[in-house]
Amino acid sequence: MSLPLSGRHVALLYGGLSSEREVSLVSGRECGAALERLGAKVTYVDAGRDLAQVLTALKPDVVFNALHGEWGEDGCVQGILETLRLPYTHSGVLASALAMDKAKAKAVMAAAGVVVPGGGLFNRFDVAKDHVIAPPYVVKPNAEGSSVGVFIIMEGANQPPQEVVAPSWTFGEEVMVEPYIRGRELAVAVMDGKALAVTDIVPVNGFYDYEAKYGEGGSKHVVPADLPAHVTEKAMKLAEMAHAALGCRGVTRSDLRYDDINDILVLLEVNTQPGMTPTSLAPEQAAHTGMDFDRLVLWITEDAYARGVAGGIASSGETPG
Repeated sequence: MSLPLSGRHVALLYGGLSSEREVSLVSGRECGAALERLGAKVTYVDAGRDLAQVLTALKPDVVFNALHGEWGEDGCVQGILETLRLPYTHSGVLASALAMDKAKAKAVMAAAGVVVPGGGLFNRFDVAKDHVIAPPYVVKPNAEGSSVGVFIIMEGANQPPQEVVAPSWTFGEEVMVEPYIRGRELAVAVMDGKALAVTDIVPVNGFYDYEAKYGEGGSKHVVPADLPAHVTEKAMKLAEMAHAALGCRGVTRSDLRYDDINDILVLLEVNTQPGMTPTSLAPEQAAHTGMDFDRLVLWITEDAYARGVAGGIASSGETPG
């Protein structure tokens, strides 16, 4: 009996050029192992500037994009894959570029009725000079993920974050400054346009930073979240609305904050290529619905291949599964 992806050649993109390279390497290894268990021929590609030449030589049936952050998740790699007419996983060029740009994504989502935080873009030197909005507030890069370069300025802080003007700052001249929403960190994965569940993320050290996200034991994930029914319903609805508003496809993950004292729920951002590591949220939510990791990877790959067939850029032979 043949395996679901038997005979299918999958180029697995991982690593890449962004600050999230290490996470992508882990995601890529996990997804590649699943693809191999499913019977695919997997070629691991550490995606650099020569990606077009590498893929032209490989001629894969489908590309599994396990990159995170700049270059791999912001529409650049997606543009290369479109030019090469290769089916690929996750969202397309426009949705990827929009979701990565927090300011533009917030504008599009707000216009569609998604509740998002206030604030806006400010020059990093102005942000370091004085409080541009009243504390408490959050400062973060406009186009990074995984909580890289995020600072929370609480009430009573003597000065704004000086790290944004340090020589080591590489995240652009403008930064996003938003009011800080106290309360609980929530996440909702959306698969094929439908929300899977709500996860309540409880960081061990008080803030869901990079280490809390990816370090072993850095946070506790409660799925399904213990929330009032109307909050669960609203969180899932907002995630679906955001996914649709940005034009996403495949699997995404929305990050939200819930102020459980004032009953305020806001959607912070949408991740078009959510992490696929042992501590990642989307695989946990899929498992909660009865879909194990291998089946999730299979669905993501089949979805990409089927769209390629429908678009005339992949073989019209029998799709896997």
